[in-house]
Amino acid sequence: MALFGTDGVRGLANGEVLTADLALSLAQATAVVLGQGRSAEARRAQGRRTKAVIARDPRISGEFLIAAVSAGLASSGVDVYDAGVIPTPALAFLVNDYDADFGIMISASHNPAPDNGIKIFARGGVKLPDLVEERIERFMSSPKLLPTGADVGRIRVFSDAEDRYLLHLLGTLPARLDGLKVVIDCANGAASGVSPQLFADAGAEVVVIGADPDGININEGVGSTHVDVLQRAVLEHGADVGIAHDGDADRCLAVDADGNAIDGDQIMAILAASMHERGMLANDTLVATVMSNLGLTLAMAERGIQVVKTAVGDRYVLEEMNDKGYSLGGEQSGHVIMGAHATTGDGLLTGLQLVAEMARTGRTLRDLASIMTVYPQVMINVKGVDRARAKTDEGVLAAVAAVEAELGETGRVLLRPSGTERLVRVMVEAASSEGAQAHAEALAAVVRERLALP
Repeated sequence: MALFGTDGVRGLANGEVLTADLALSLAQATAVVLGQGRSAEARRAQGRRTKAVIARDPRISGEFLIAAVSAGLASSGVDVYDAGVIPTPALAFLVNDYDADFGIMISASHNPAPDNGIKIFARGGVKLPDLVEERIERFMSSPKLLPTGADVGRIRVFSDAEDRYLLHLLGTLPARLDGLKVVIDCANGAASGVSPQLFADAGAEVVVIGADPDGININEGVGSTHVDVLQRAVLEHGADVGIAHDGDADRCLAVDADGNAIDGDQIMAILAASMHERGMLANDTLVATVMSNLGLTLAMAERGIQVVKTAVGDRYVLEEMNDKGYSLGGEQSGHVIMGAHATTGDGLLTGLQLVAEMARTGRTLRDLASIMTVYPQVMINVKGVDRARAKTDEGVLAAVAAVEAELGETGRVLLRPSGTERLVRVMVEAASSEGAQAHAEALAAVVRERLALP
């Protein structure tokens, strides 16, 4: 079984997979693969050493995992700069800003506290392609570098990491946030220190919730997976807007002054329209995944903006953006990538730009979000079926075609075989919730009947 998933290595900390031994071995293999390339050779020719930036979110298990990663890198001759508890996008930024050879983030994002993960960023602060991850995994069973004497790595505190990141984000502001009241939910995660400071420095009046991490309360009843908490807080404090992060702050969801949740699709619609208006949307194109709402595509089409769809996962969005030179992309979940300012999804940057658009235009978030109509979307997981035949079975294909014909331009159907479980996801969008539910249940019944396992 492959060690790397869609976003690094993730699992129960100290469970069967994600142990201190694995973190050590993974760090040593990363030092071989990412620390021995041409850039590293050129660095050494100039008398400069291989260096890596590391960081973590506040999970208690991050303490022993980052210690193991530090040991693995330093024992391989890599100088380690420990940025402490900072968001994942901050780590990605620092790898590029500090001209490091690579970076390693210890985080399991929106997962509960017992889980953790290891994310690796290549030079420039970009996520690794599959082939490089496969090389690292192979090298885990190969000889290590094991330098001695003065050639072993040093471990240092990256003392100004947070300040560098804050100054970078503030430098992207198109308008200050003076006069706006913002509630920020930090998910008791990596954004707990930096996000409130960022919005305050940008001029906003800030109310903070979910910013008391104790190592075990990350994502627990707060953050982007529990937006209802933010909705209540926005109404209670009479705020103009609420911003919700997840545990490592690479995503952002929002709440308007009336307590309505604003998802990643709506945020992308607002930002894409603004960038298009200001001539900043490369190729007049937004990159989204197949899960993005039909309303996003229709709203963008009305404004002359093309929507390119990718597979689910921010890494696939980023690959498409890099391949074609697009400047904006993201997911319904709130991973939004602004290529001019970041190499990965950045929840702080996204929230900052969203609130800045309110300040720039003088419009409320509810007004801005009205740019798109959110079509009702129903998802049903059909378990115990042969997922391999989901895209080839004639009966299933006929049923899908019939629903698509009935919906026309007012809806769509998506069948997604799971990559890890024996199930098929049936998603239907329609003009009404009742229609979406009825069509989804009918298709799920066909899938269940036609693809049932013996």
